[in-house]
Amino acid sequence: MDDVADKIIEILRKNMKDPSKEVTLETPLSELEIESLDLAVIVFDIEDTFGIEIPYNANEEVEAFATVGSVVDRVNNIIAETKSSGAAA
Repeated sequence: MDDVADKIIEILRKNMKDPSKEVTLETPLSELEIESLDLAVIVFDIEDTFGIEIPYNANEEVEAFATVGSVVDRVNNIIAETKSSGAAA
């Protein structure tokens, strides 16, 4: 796993009911027993950690946040977009 994945898993563990549970990139977020209110805290924590803004609508973004890996992919894409738009500016 890369640094982004490790940090995201660490953030998720802080909000899990059982942080000792194994978490892989294939783990569905629904299996982590994270309450919906905690998901907002997780999104804010990820944004602060990586200095990015994640457009998130719980009703529209379900697939983008289906698994740990999909969250990692989304964050990596946003970081890449932020770097490329920053380089273009």
